Amino acid sequence: MALADDQALVRMGLRVLIDAEDDMEPAGEAADGREAVHTVRRERPDVILMDVRMPGMDGIAALREIAADDRLAGTRVVVLTTFELDEYVFDALRAGAAGFLIKDSDPGELLRAIRLAAAGESLLSPSVTRSVIASFASRAPSGSPRPDLGELTEREREVLALVGEGLSNAEIAERLVVSPATARTHVSRSMVKLHARDRAQLVVIAYRAGLVR
Repeated sequence: MALADDQALVRMGLRVLIDAEDDMEPAGEAADGREAVHTVRRERPDVILMDVRMPGMDGIAALREIAADDRLAGTRVVVLTTFELDEYVFDALRAGAAGFLIKDSDPGELLRAIRLAAAGESLLSPSVTRSVIASFASRAPSGSPRPDLGELTEREREVLALVGEGLSNAEIAERLVVSPATARTHVSRSMVKLHARDRAQLVVIAYRAGLVR
Protein backbone atom coordinates (compact mmCIF):
# COMPACT_ATOMS: atom_id res chain seq x y z
CA MET A 1 0.00 0.00 0.00
CA ALA A 2 1.69 3.20 -1.19
CA LEU A 3 0.75 6.86 -0.72
CA ALA A 4 1.28 9.83 -3.03
CA ASP A 5 0.35 13.33 -1.85
CA ASP A 6 2.32 16.56 -1.75
CA GLN A 7 1.05 17.38 1.75
CA ALA A 8 3.07 15.68 4.48
CA LEU A 9 0.21 16.02 6.95
CA VAL A 10 -2.17 14.17 4.61
CA ARG A 11 0.36 11.37 4.10
CA MET A 12 0.86 11.07 7.83
CA GLY A 13 -2.89 10.80 8.44
CA LEU A 14 -3.27 8.13 5.78
CA ARG A 15 -0.25 6.24 7.09
CA VAL A 16 -1.66 6.19 10.64
CA LEU A 17 -5.00 4.93 9.30
CA ILE A 18 -3.36 2.15 7.29
CA ASP A 19 -0.93 1.16 10.06
CA ALA A 20 -3.89 0.40 12.31
CA GLU A 21 -5.19 -2.28 9.92
CA ASP A 22 -3.93 -5.86 10.27
CA ASP A 23 -4.25 -6.61 6.56
CA MET A 24 -2.50 -3.46 5.29
CA GLU A 25 1.10 -2.33 5.32
CA PRO A 26 2.59 0.94 4.01
CA ALA A 27 4.93 0.35 1.08
CA GLY A 28 6.42 3.74 0.34
CA GLU A 29 5.38 7.36 0.07
CA ALA A 30 5.76 10.06 -2.56
CA ALA A 31 5.35 13.84 -2.61
CA ASP A 32 4.88 14.19 -6.38
CA GLY A 33 3.96 12.17 -9.45
CA ARG A 34 7.48 11.34 -10.56
CA GLU A 35 8.37 10.06 -7.12
CA ALA A 36 5.12 8.06 -7.10
CA VAL A 37 6.09 6.27 -10.31
CA HIS A 38 9.53 5.48 -8.89
CA THR A 39 7.94 4.22 -5.68
CA VAL A 40 5.58 1.90 -7.55
CA ARG A 41 8.41 0.55 -9.69
CA ARG A 42 10.55 -0.06 -6.62
CA GLU A 43 7.96 -1.39 -4.15
CA ARG A 44 5.32 -2.92 -6.48
CA PRO A 45 2.44 -2.19 -4.06
CA ASP A 46 -0.97 -3.77 -4.62
CA VAL A 47 -2.58 -0.32 -4.34
CA ILE A 48 -1.42 3.28 -4.40
CA LEU A 49 -3.56 6.20 -3.21
CA MET A 50 -2.74 9.00 -5.67
CA ASP A 51 -3.50 12.67 -5.16
CA VAL A 52 -4.20 14.47 -8.44
CA ARG A 53 -2.77 17.91 -7.69
CA MET A 54 0.96 17.57 -7.05
CA PRO A 55 3.92 19.68 -8.21
CA GLY A 56 5.92 18.66 -11.26
CA MET A 57 4.27 15.50 -12.58
CA ASP A 58 0.67 15.45 -11.36
CA GLY A 59 -1.25 12.37 -10.31
CA ILE A 60 -2.94 11.81 -13.68
CA ALA A 61 0.35 11.86 -15.57
CA ALA A 62 1.77 9.42 -13.01
CA LEU A 63 -1.31 7.21 -13.40
CA ARG A 64 -0.87 7.13 -17.17
CA GLU A 65 2.79 6.15 -16.82
CA ILE A 66 1.97 3.38 -14.36
CA ALA A 67 -0.89 2.09 -16.53
CA ALA A 68 1.34 2.04 -19.62
CA ASP A 69 3.98 -0.16 -17.94
CA ASP A 70 3.00 -3.82 -18.23
CA ARG A 71 5.38 -4.66 -15.39
CA LEU A 72 3.18 -2.61 -13.05
CA ALA A 73 -0.10 -4.27 -14.02
CA GLY A 74 -0.44 -5.61 -10.48
CA THR A 75 -0.68 -2.13 -8.97
CA ARG A 76 -4.12 -0.53 -8.76
CA VAL A 77 -4.40 3.25 -8.53
CA VAL A 78 -7.12 4.86 -6.42
CA VAL A 79 -7.27 8.60 -7.11
CA LEU A 80 -7.91 11.10 -4.33
CA THR A 81 -9.55 14.39 -5.27
CA THR A 82 -10.71 17.42 -3.32
CA PHE A 83 -13.81 18.31 -5.31
CA GLU A 84 -16.75 16.15 -6.34
CA LEU A 85 -16.98 17.32 -9.94
CA ASP A 86 -13.29 17.62 -10.67
CA GLU A 87 -12.05 17.63 -14.26
CA TYR A 88 -9.29 15.32 -13.10
CA VAL A 89 -11.87 12.66 -12.26
CA PHE A 90 -12.75 12.23 -15.94
CA ASP A 91 -9.08 12.05 -16.91
CA ALA A 92 -8.47 9.49 -14.17
CA LEU A 93 -11.26 7.23 -15.43
CA ARG A 94 -9.93 7.46 -18.98
CA ALA A 95 -6.41 6.68 -17.78
CA GLY A 96 -7.49 3.50 -16.00
CA ALA A 97 -7.90 4.42 -12.33
CA ALA A 98 -9.37 1.69 -10.16
CA GLY A 99 -11.63 4.34 -8.70
CA PHE A 100 -11.64 7.66 -6.93
CA LEU A 101 -12.53 9.05 -3.56
CA ILE A 102 -13.13 12.51 -2.18
CA LYS A 103 -10.40 13.40 0.33
CA ASP A 104 -12.89 13.99 3.13
CA SER A 105 -14.45 10.54 2.69
CA ASP A 106 -15.17 8.56 5.82
CA PRO A 107 -12.07 6.55 6.91
CA GLY A 108 -14.07 3.34 6.66
CA GLU A 109 -14.99 4.14 3.06
CA LEU A 110 -11.34 4.80 2.22
CA LEU A 111 -10.26 1.49 3.73
CA ARG A 112 -13.03 -0.26 1.83
CA ALA A 113 -11.78 1.34 -1.39
CA ILE A 114 -8.27 0.06 -0.76
CA ARG A 115 -9.51 -3.47 -0.12
CA LEU A 116 -11.77 -3.47 -3.18
CA ALA A 117 -8.96 -2.20 -5.39
CA ALA A 118 -6.58 -4.83 -4.02
CA ALA A 119 -9.20 -7.48 -4.83
CA GLY A 120 -9.40 -6.27 -8.44
CA GLU A 121 -12.61 -4.30 -8.11
CA SER A 122 -13.23 -0.60 -8.65
CA LEU A 123 -14.80 1.96 -6.41
CA LEU A 124 -16.43 5.23 -7.30
CA SER A 125 -17.26 7.34 -4.28
CA PRO A 126 -20.98 6.69 -3.61
CA SER A 127 -21.66 10.34 -2.84
CA VAL A 128 -20.65 11.42 -6.33
CA THR A 129 -20.94 8.38 -8.57
CA ARG A 130 -24.15 9.42 -10.27
CA SER A 131 -23.26 13.04 -10.98
CA VAL A 132 -19.69 12.38 -12.06
CA ILE A 133 -20.33 9.41 -14.30
CA ALA A 134 -23.50 10.87 -15.76
CA SER A 135 -21.51 13.95 -16.73
CA PHE A 136 -18.69 11.78 -18.05
CA ALA A 137 -21.08 9.70 -20.13
CA SER A 138 -22.81 12.78 -21.52
CA ARG A 139 -19.57 13.83 -23.13
CA ALA A 140 -20.11 11.31 -25.91
CA PRO A 141 -20.46 13.02 -29.32
CA SER A 142 -23.92 14.36 -30.05
CA GLY A 143 -26.11 11.76 -31.73
CA SER A 144 -23.83 8.85 -30.84
CA PRO A 145 -25.77 5.59 -30.42
CA ARG A 146 -26.31 4.01 -27.06
CA PRO A 147 -24.16 0.96 -26.31
CA ASP A 148 -25.48 -2.27 -27.83
CA LEU A 149 -26.47 -4.56 -24.98
CA GLY A 150 -27.95 -7.18 -27.29
CA GLU A 151 -25.35 -9.80 -26.38
CA LEU A 152 -26.04 -9.54 -22.66
CA THR A 153 -28.40 -11.90 -20.91
CA GLU A 154 -31.21 -10.43 -18.82
CA ARG A 155 -29.25 -11.22 -15.66
CA GLU A 156 -26.11 -9.56 -17.06
CA ARG A 157 -28.13 -6.42 -17.86
CA GLU A 158 -29.40 -6.45 -14.29
CA VAL A 159 -25.86 -6.81 -12.97
CA LEU A 160 -24.64 -4.02 -15.27
CA ALA A 161 -27.27 -1.68 -13.84
CA LEU A 162 -26.08 -2.47 -10.31
CA VAL A 163 -22.46 -1.88 -11.32
CA GLY A 164 -23.67 1.47 -12.61
CA GLU A 165 -25.01 2.27 -9.17
CA GLY A 166 -21.53 1.74 -7.75
CA LEU A 167 -22.17 -1.59 -6.04
CA SER A 168 -19.31 -4.00 -5.40
CA ASN A 169 -19.51 -7.69 -6.37
CA ALA A 170 -20.38 -8.59 -2.78
CA GLU A 171 -23.16 -6.00 -2.70
CA ILE A 172 -24.49 -7.19 -6.07
CA ALA A 173 -24.49 -10.76 -4.78
CA GLU A 174 -26.46 -9.69 -1.70
CA ARG A 175 -28.96 -7.68 -3.77
CA LEU A 176 -29.59 -10.56 -6.20
CA VAL A 177 -29.27 -13.34 -3.60
CA VAL A 178 -26.47 -15.10 -5.45
CA SER A 179 -22.91 -16.00 -4.48
CA PRO A 180 -20.12 -13.39 -4.84
CA ALA A 181 -18.44 -15.74 -7.33
CA THR A 182 -21.57 -15.73 -9.50
CA ALA A 183 -21.78 -11.94 -9.36
CA ARG A 184 -18.11 -11.70 -10.31
CA THR A 185 -18.68 -14.03 -13.25
CA HIS A 186 -21.57 -11.92 -14.55
CA VAL A 187 -19.47 -8.75 -14.27
CA SER A 188 -16.53 -10.37 -16.06
CA ARG A 189 -18.72 -11.67 -18.88
CA SER A 190 -20.31 -8.26 -19.30
CA MET A 191 -16.88 -6.66 -19.58
CA VAL A 192 -15.85 -9.13 -22.27
CA LYS A 193 -19.08 -8.77 -24.26
CA LEU A 194 -19.05 -4.97 -24.08
CA HIS A 195 -15.28 -4.68 -24.66
CA ALA A 196 -14.91 -2.70 -21.45
CA ARG A 197 -11.37 -2.18 -20.21
CA ASP A 198 -12.38 -2.02 -16.58
CA ARG A 199 -15.27 -1.66 -14.18
CA ALA A 200 -15.32 2.13 -14.49
CA GLN A 201 -16.08 1.77 -18.19
CA LEU A 202 -18.96 -0.54 -17.31
CA VAL A 203 -20.40 2.24 -15.17
CA VAL A 204 -20.20 4.67 -18.07
CA ILE A 205 -21.85 2.13 -20.39
CA ALA A 206 -24.63 1.56 -17.86
CA TYR A 207 -25.38 5.29 -17.80
CA ARG A 208 -25.22 5.71 -21.54
CA ALA A 209 -27.49 2.72 -22.02
CA GLY A 210 -30.08 4.25 -19.72
CA LEU A 211 -29.85 1.49 -17.12
CA VAL A 212 -29.11 3.94 -14.32
CA ARG A 213 -31.17 7.06 -13.72
